[in-house]
Amino acid sequence: MKNSMLIAFMTAAAAFAATPANAQTEIQWWHAMTGANNDVVVRLANDFNASQQDYKVVPVFKGSYADTMNAGIAAYRSGNAPHILQVFEVGTATMMAAKGAVKPVQDVMKDAGETFDPKIYLPAITGYYSTTKGEMLSFPFNSSSMVMWVNRDLLKKAGLNADQPPKTWPEVFEAAAKLKTVSPTCGFSTAWTTWANIEQLSAWHNVPLGTRSNGMDGFDTELKINGPLQVRHLAKLAELQKDKTFDYSGRTNASEGRFTSGECGLFLTSSAFYGNVKANAKFDYAAAPMPYYPDVQGAPQNSIIGGASLWVLGGKTPAEYKGVAKFFTFLSDTDRQAKLHQDSGYLPITKAAYEKTKASGFYKDKPALEVPLLELTNKEPTENSKGLRFGNMVQMRDVWSEEIEAALAGKKTAKEALDAAVERGNQMLRQFEKTAAR
Repeated sequence: MKNSMLIAFMTAAAAFAATPANAQTEIQWWHAMTGANNDVVVRLANDFNASQQDYKVVPVFKGSYADTMNAGIAAYRSGNAPHILQVFEVGTATMMAAKGAVKPVQDVMKDAGETFDPKIYLPAITGYYSTTKGEMLSFPFNSSSMVMWVNRDLLKKAGLNADQPPKTWPEVFEAAAKLKTVSPTCGFSTAWTTWANIEQLSAWHNVPLGTRSNGMDGFDTELKINGPLQVRHLAKLAELQKDKTFDYSGRTNASEGRFTSGECGLFLTSSAFYGNVKANAKFDYAAAPMPYYPDVQGAPQNSIIGGASLWVLGGKTPAEYKGVAKFFTFLSDTDRQAKLHQDSGYLPITKAAYEKTKASGFYKDKPALEVPLLELTNKEPTENSKGLRFGNMVQMRDVWSEEIEAALAGKKTAKEALDAAVERGNQMLRQFEKTAAR
């Protein structure tokens, strides 16, 4: 009898002890981070989970950015959506058009009673993820911009001044010709070809990508990427491609290793490439601002962000949304943001985290990490440089890339290629409007 009573007592005690764990509200976070960045995601979730007992954030890798976004939308339609979905910046219009699938982050924070002020975040970031009325739709997470990575050793070998990397596009072309004498297969190159040679190029020169503030003011926009600047730039790249002074490196960032291997002395890609460069470059390197054409009035303007933000999906309970809000407050902590920026190379999303990092003297030893911030804040954003919001942007980038490739291969002139990119792109925008209107 005593044994049975003891067993019953122990069973009840075990059940009682398990209650707090069972009472935790689970928050599913689907993301697209790999390698070291996946480790950052896991660490942030673990740190938050250890900081309190009411909620448990569970990060789940879902593949590429496009795969993750598509998986999240499909899961919502089937009634099995995650609470938080990481979506790259060019998926913003698609998420906005997903009727009922999204709960604006500003509403999530307000309903949960969490302090939330969009003004604490860097303007170039909040502007991208907000409506025209200033309502923040998603929570900034891993933001970046485009910079020019410089192999200082290769510049010296080519007889160039490594302390003064080229600032303008004519200077880049001249330097690349000399770099090709010491590295015959590549003078300079770019990753993310449309982001570099259409999107950032246009914003950096305060030239429109499309009407309606590049689609930020409405989906009924017309593309403008076949203007004189864009045509001039692509024509020059096609000319230099012939002898590999410029050498094409593909549509995405799969060929970034051409820089870390020492092949390309100048390489335009994301500032988030920093961690890879730091780990793999066996040479002295630096990051410089994107080049500009000095005869374009007002250039350089300001760069636009890349990376991704966190969207909160609809159909969850108030308790679950409260957990999401608590997690976002946790992520916004100044010390945490400063450390995340310093460790990962992604931008600090708040002004306070940037100022804290700057005041610590961090950029004196690692100036490469401040370059994208200086680009983003170079001037107050205009309707041409605060971002872009085009429907079907993921698919449209492929169309733009296809036309760029035709020009580089000599199959079309730069004007023909970009005219075709506009025509085909506008057809995709009209199709998106029909879908969004349903």
